[in-house]
Amino acid sequence: MAITPVQELVMRAKEEIETLSRDEVWRLAEAGEALVVDIRDPRELEREGRFPGAMHAPRGMLEFWFDPASPYHKEAFATDKKIILFCAGAWRSALAAKALRDMGGENIAEMDGGFGAWKKDGRPVE
Repeated sequence: MAITPVQELVMRAKEEIETLSRDEVWRLAEAGEALVVDIRDPRELEREGRFPGAMHAPRGMLEFWFDPASPYHKEAFATDKKIILFCAGAWRSALAAKALRDMGGENIAEMDGGFGAWKKDGRPVE
């Protein structure tokens, strides 16, 4: 059985989603115009640090937390702000942003390069 490689799925997702530069993500976050959501594993947060003020939503719970009809829904996702997802390298976030768009989310984006690029740039980390 042939499978579609994950890299191809990521590339397809990136064609359908909005990707924001790290500068734009910081500008929107600082202006209070975005909900920045870290979808990395908790161990990654402990090991690498955090984006200042970002909400943590484990990738495995994201759709459940986003869906207002879900018993696991988180009110933070009931916002008119742009929801900007990121992971370590912008692969999981691309797939996650596409999933939220497929669910009907309209103001969804991902951060270019993920947290790895954020940190490599020497940007603020908690």
